[in-house]
Amino acid sequence: MGFPMAGHLKRAGHDVAVFNRTTTKAHQWTEQYGGRVGATPAEAVLGAQVVMLCVGNDDDVRAVVYGEHGVLNSMPTGSILVDHTTASADLARELAAACAQRGIGFLDAPVSGGQAGAQNGALTIMVGGEAVHFARAEPVLKHYAKSVRLLGPAGSGQLAKMVNQICIAGVVQGLAEALHFANCAGLDAKAVLDVISKGAAQSWQMENRGYTMVDGQFDFGFAVDWMRKDLSITLNEARRNGAQLPVTALVDQFYSEVQALGGSRQDTSSLIRRLKSRG
Repeated sequence: MGFPMAGHLKRAGHDVAVFNRTTTKAHQWTEQYGGRVGATPAEAVLGAQVVMLCVGNDDDVRAVVYGEHGVLNSMPTGSILVDHTTASADLARELAAACAQRGIGFLDAPVSGGQAGAQNGALTIMVGGEAVHFARAEPVLKHYAKSVRLLGPAGSGQLAKMVNQICIAGVVQGLAEALHFANCAGLDAKAVLDVISKGAAQSWQMENRGYTMVDGQFDFGFAVDWMRKDLSITLNEARRNGAQLPVTALVDQFYSEVQALGGSRQDTSSLIRRLKSRG
């Protein structure tokens, strides 16, 4: 995700430096776009006014932010840290406090739209933080987003991303069951998709994943492992705030069955595999 996102910034004329734990990926980026590679996160952000993170989980974020080689060790006063990682709301609040102690702004800004959205500069960004920091960062974020919205204080972006993942989990499971039913009923599933995608059943998942689900193609997109990470964060937050998420919890368990079938790195649309495996 970060590779094309940083590319959009460079194309827009910004001075961009990158860091990746896999150094070869960082050098591949500079070969394609220019810019420079930092040997550590701290080195990469020297002099930067806006710093973006896009890593795996809470622990990965902390590893990049804190310590001698972390970004907070060298970010200048008045700069802004933007975390695009899908992480916990608690982490967002923790980082906001840590940044404030150093005179640095913080925005939690998870994204939706997948690899295609990142490549096309058409991501949706859900943001938590202070309005003054958002106003400064928004023009930069728009270089790789079609929609950027401040939703409240620190943690609000992450909470909104949880809402997003709850919706996706239910929609993908419904689509999987619908296509499984079509096959069992002897229908031409692709023909059915052609018709119902023009009506009330239409969704992004149907348009972008329905036909590949019929073909059993899942070697792309947002991995099941990452979806389970996101749903774990969501279900933990629900336990704290009292939200009842029975369908989300059930779909999370269905994804564990897909993992057991060897689909850990397959797209989330591979939910249909567990239905096909039952005949």
